[in-house]
Amino acid sequence: MDQEFLALERELALFLRRARASSGDMAREVHPDLEPAAYGLLVRLDEVDRQRATELAAWFGVGKATMSRQLRALEELGLVAREPDPADGRASLILLTEEGRARFRRVRDARRARYVRKLSNWDRAEVAELARLLHQLNTQPDS
Repeated sequence: MDQEFLALERELALFLRRARASSGDMAREVHPDLEPAAYGLLVRLDEVDRQRATELAAWFGVGKATMSRQLRALEELGLVAREPDPADGRASLILLTEEGRARFRRVRDARRARYVRKLSNWDRAEVAELARLLHQLNTQPDS
C-alpha cells in the first residue's frame, strides 16, 4: 500500500480516538448523565432547529429504536422536547429546549475556542483548506 494512505490511516485513527474522547468530555459538560453518542444529536438539532426522529435516525445511520432511546434520554434530561409536526399531525418534531440549547452552545463555544488556540499558528487559508478537505472526505460516497 502507498505510504501516503498508510500515513492517512494512522492520522485519521488518532484523530478519531481523540474525537471520541473529546465527545465524551463535551457530553458530560452539557449534562453529567448525557451519553457521548447523544452529543451529536444536539449538534444536529442546533444546525437544523427541529427535525423528525425518523430523519434524525436516517442522518446518523441508526435504527429507529436506537434513535428513540437516545431521544427519550435527552427528553428526560430536559435537553430536547417534541412538538406536533404542522405538515403531519401524527408526527412530532424534535427540538432543543432553551436549556438544552444554552448548555450545548456553551460547550460548543468552549470547544471552538480550543480549536482557535490549537491552530493559532496556522494561516487562515490552511484552516480553510483543512475544513474543505474534511468536508470533501465526509461527503464522498462509499464505494
